[in-house]
Amino acid sequence: MSPIAVGGPALFLGADTPCVALLRPEIDPARPEVREAAERAGVTPEEFAGPSGLWQLIADRTDGEGREVALPELGDAAAAAFAERLLAALDDPDAEFTETLTVAGRELLRLDARPAGEGFAFLARLTPPESAATPPLDVEIGPTSTADLRAELELFRRNLG
Repeated sequence: MSPIAVGGPALFLGADTPCVALLRPEIDPARPEVREAAERAGVTPEEFAGPSGLWQLIADRTDGEGREVALPELGDAAAAAFAERLLAALDDPDAEFTETLTVAGRELLRLDARPAGEGFAFLARLTPPESAATPPLDVEIGPTSTADLRAELELFRRNLG
């Protein structure tokens, strides 16, 4: 399900657009493609790669609306706990459920799931921090099979270590 390779743990809900992603990219400045991109941008590969290992939350809709939020306060344990709660919720394929990702006491992602076919559809609400001065963004994510969701969550957990 992961549409892009980020080099670190990544959880994608939605196979393309619309989607929501929770990821901790690891960008290696020694990779040829990073060096080439840095050269085109006129910066060093280290500057281009930026701080690696910081969690990000990304939401994208088909109408071009999207949000990206840096989550420096999020740790691997909290990301793993979020994935565990989602996995547990999948055990009842007929139940609607809500799961939230809360960082530093603030709800940044809320997932409302409802049964759809052989899986679930989601309404995701990304609420940027107040400092971002942008409104919340709602993303409707179409049906995803329970097997695909479970595989994505298990891969995410394995990549966390």
